[in-house]
Amino acid sequence: MKLLVDSGSTKADWIAIDDNGKILFTTQSLGLNPEVLTKEEIINRLNDKFDISQNKDKASHLFFYGAGCGTDRMKIFLANIFKEYFTNAAITVHEDTYAAVFATTPKNEKAIVCILGTGSNCSYFDGTILHQKVQSLGYIAMDDASGNRFGRHLIRAYYFNKMPKHLSEAFEKEYDLDADVIKQNFYKEPNPNAYLATFAEFLIKNKDEQICQEFIREEMVAFVENYIMQFENCKEVPVHFIGSIAFYLRDELEAILKEYGIQIGNVLRRPIDGLIEFHMQA
Repeated sequence: MKLLVDSGSTKADWIAIDDNGKILFTTQSLGLNPEVLTKEEIINRLNDKFDISQNKDKASHLFFYGAGCGTDRMKIFLANIFKEYFTNAAITVHEDTYAAVFATTPKNEKAIVCILGTGSNCSYFDGTILHQKVQSLGYIAMDDASGNRFGRHLIRAYYFNKMPKHLSEAFEKEYDLDADVIKQNFYKEPNPNAYLATFAEFLIKNKDEQICQEFIREEMVAFVENYIMQFENCKEVPVHFIGSIAFYLRDELEAILKEYGIQIGNVLRRPIDGLIEFHMQA
């Protein structure tokens, strides 16, 4: 049994397949970002899902693609946890961009592949190897155009009284905006980046509001200039996207890319389904 996992900071999609590619089960756990979780928290999240915990000894391979796995230190940290947990499985840990590449990019094709979800990332795939120009420093310093960045904009606009009244009233109805609750999630709960990203749904639903349009444009322009344009051939190859932010704000994203003469490629909400075909061919 092969386990294929695509994990962001918020959630992780799991698919178990047999040697013929037949799906044995699918499930979803909380995200397993090693940058923000301890070993104990990761194991607790695995144990919380019955399908995972009950089948852990049956897995022969685990292919994990995750947010927070961009450095060797984090890959090794997470791989060691998985080796202890999935005792009979060969473990492979990749950063989440590889899942995006394998899901969006035809074999041997060159492309720039971006992630716009809870966090953000951008890489160039030369048909064989993934190249990055920017090493992520995490959500505090980077993550342009991500869900957590949009959440930050909304909370700041609300607390600095910059939101139109009708929008702030709608915001209050959807979320607990008590200062103590927000600070608890920022500073004492795990995954503050994922907490921030929960507010992005409000921005998407109200994307036609002027203030939301300003946030969208500011972040997407920053992403294009800080990430995509790091690659000199960004106007020569397609630029693919994975993630809910890219998926639900595709029109806005495509319009901004067009301003820069950049060709948008495939835009998928999640890569997990495309990984089945890839791993059957591998």
